[in-house]
Amino acid sequence: MPHATDRVNFTHSALDVVAVPRLDPVTSAMPLPGLLSRLTTEARPRMTWYSGEERAELSGHVLDNWVTKVANFLVEEYQAGPDTRVALDLPVHWRTVVWAMAVWRVGACLVPAPGSGRVHVHVSDHPVDRKDVNVVALGLPVLARVFDGELPPGVVDATTAVMTYGDVLTWMPEPDPIGPAVETPDQTVRFDQFVAWADSVLESHGGIERGARVLLDGAGGREQQVQALALIFAVYLRDGSVVLRAPAPGTPSADRIAQTELVTKRIDLAG
Repeated sequence: MPHATDRVNFTHSALDVVAVPRLDPVTSAMPLPGLLSRLTTEARPRMTWYSGEERAELSGHVLDNWVTKVANFLVEEYQAGPDTRVALDLPVHWRTVVWAMAVWRVGACLVPAPGSGRVHVHVSDHPVDRKDVNVVALGLPVLARVFDGELPPGVVDATTAVMTYGDVLTWMPEPDPIGPAVETPDQTVRFDQFVAWADSVLESHGGIERGARVLLDGAGGREQQVQALALIFAVYLRDGSVVLRAPAPGTPSADRIAQTELVTKRIDLAG
């Protein structure tokens, strides 16, 4: 049984036979399906996470599998689609990236935290009992298979539930290109504006070369969630990969991680 301090690599073994997926076009109207298919074409890390003694690494194929499981969960449990608003009350974390992509995969709208108006599904790592919304608990430790805490009545433990869903998409709702993808108190970004929006956030940090290995330092907070998601999406659009570093006790320094992970661009989320 692995310990919580073990380094977990979610990439496939060299002996695994993985079918090469059809390359869906990355359209400006609904970019996520095509983007995910392109991320799976090479067996290399697309997401690496550091926090304390935790290190997790996800290939594009594994990232796509996680997104698929969560998308199936959202559709089957909550009929999520273009009219659904999903609050991700979560810090910047690799699991948050998975859930955000799943929300967009089903055509739903992501809101970063409570207080952004009415929501249909509220996903949180510190769930509370709410009668007006479907509350979903999510455990964040890298090896978590159940939520490590008390679940209020009616709250679903997605840490466990998502693992029961398949790696192949079931029925997905018809997307709405002019529907909202992200909604904050300051802005609303439609799906057909999403690529340009993500690009503009990345360009505000100086841009990157294609295939860059980008370290996002200062993960683990909540205030930078939307900024971080936009940056990650833009990096993936450029066939890059992301390293997330949370400033928890025991986390290796940014300099050490940058050297170990062959980082070519550093962005300080807090700066």
